[in-house]
Amino acid sequence: MPIYATFETTMGTFKVQFYDKEMPYTTAAISNLVETKFYDGLTFHRVIKGFMCQFGCPYSKDPTSRRAGTGGPPPNSSFKGLDGKTYQRDSGGNIQDEHKGKISNKPYTLSMANTGAPNSGGSQFFINTAHNSFLDYFTGGQSKHPVFGVVVEGKDVIDKIEGTPTGQGDKPRTPVVVKSATISTK
Repeated sequence: MPIYATFETTMGTFKVQFYDKEMPYTTAAISNLVETKFYDGLTFHRVIKGFMCQFGCPYSKDPTSRRAGTGGPPPNSSFKGLDGKTYQRDSGGNIQDEHKGKISNKPYTLSMANTGAPNSGGSQFFINTAHNSFLDYFTGGQSKHPVFGVVVEGKDVIDKIEGTPTGQGDKPRTPVVVKSATISTK
């Protein structure tokens, strides 16, 4: 049964389908954060037209925070995998990289954000607005950003978010807030 997440934002609602068969570990980690309301109240802290829209940093609850883009889930927090096992995030709140599904960073796909170091992703992800194949972990480049889902409804909302005016650090001038996020199987 497919797993979906619906994100209600100040610019509209979009729905994503997780690639739970190809990326079960990442799907479980992000789904857990949705279920625990981690994303509620966060803002898109980095939007680059022709590239991507990023959110998931807890510091972005304050859209003026200079720390927005540097945070993640609680250290050593745990989540239940789709296999029923319990997994633990590391002391920085990060999860292990899941390099299983060879899915390219095409428009409207969701990809894990990280620092560039292995196993440094936690809660932040971005929605590609262009085909960013240079970010594919399997292309041999330095960037390694695994895709774990795709927008299936509300692509027009992603387009609106992408087009919002930005200022310093690619932050939207008018904050784009995730009002709520929910998980479903429909």
